[in-house]
Amino acid sequence: MTDPRAFPTGKDNIDASPVPPSPLHGDPVAEAQPGAGPVDASRFPPTLGEGAPMVRFSKVRKAYGPLVVLDDLDLDVAEGEMVSIIGPSGSGKTTVLRMLMTLEEIDGGVIYVEGEPLTHMPRRGRLVKANAAHLRRMRSKIGMCFQHFNLFPHMTALENCMEGPLHVLGLPRQEARERSEELLEMVGMADKRDQHPSRLSGGQQQRVAIARALAMRPKVMLFDEVTSALDPEVTGEVTNVIRKLVHEYRLTMLMVTHQMGFAKDISDRVCFFYAGRIEEQGPPEELFGNPRHERTQQFLSAVREAV
Repeated sequence: MTDPRAFPTGKDNIDASPVPPSPLHGDPVAEAQPGAGPVDASRFPPTLGEGAPMVRFSKVRKAYGPLVVLDDLDLDVAEGEMVSIIGPSGSGKTTVLRMLMTLEEIDGGVIYVEGEPLTHMPRRGRLVKANAAHLRRMRSKIGMCFQHFNLFPHMTALENCMEGPLHVLGLPRQEARERSEELLEMVGMADKRDQHPSRLSGGQQQRVAIARALAMRPKVMLFDEVTSALDPEVTGEVTNVIRKLVHEYRLTMLMVTHQMGFAKDISDRVCFFYAGRIEEQGPPEELFGNPRHERTQQFLSAVREAV
């Protein structure tokens, strides 16, 4: 039987979060690939070498016309670290995750995953825009759970989990089935494996989505407001699964959330974003208990008053 605690890498893992194909995700022959033009290697090395963080944003910039969404973002995430990203709407939180999934192009800087550039590749001593093969390999390291589940409606819970291992990783059907069944068991959905998404509650669908992403054996998991579309009484179903991942699996995780109590409880570090930058970051007990910056204080005060 497959051990769901083991997350092997390399050719065992191509696309860690299957979603309906699009030019930016899941289409290996897409012409428009995320990335930027050639990069000055003196500022951004082709690789980071031994001891590199699992994820690094180095002077990453993103803008929509005159609106700057991320402003020269520098952020390191260590292997096995759980980082929560909080902040007001429009502060750039979700953009961080979408750029890691190559769903958004970056306008400047470099993102590294396991020491390698994500949307660039080395060529003759400088970084250039990555080709499709490089992007497929780098995407294999990352999985994402979206706010609205994105399950395939015509497939059962088990079939949703098996789809990527079967058709992307090329696993034998029995191995894909065993892996998917064990992960559905882990998220408490084994008894619903033959149900279609329309027969599942929001919390149940989100748990299936988490199992589906894990079936691809990612090294980095991204969670984008995974409880915001859920009724309050089922939110705990999903947060308990994420708690289990934090405590039992050596996965690097980034989570965008508005649930301050949850972020405080499970995070190794919390980053408060404001106007496209990290305004303040630190251990949750420090950031929530004694925020140093006025913007952080104002945000947390407004959140408390809204509860």
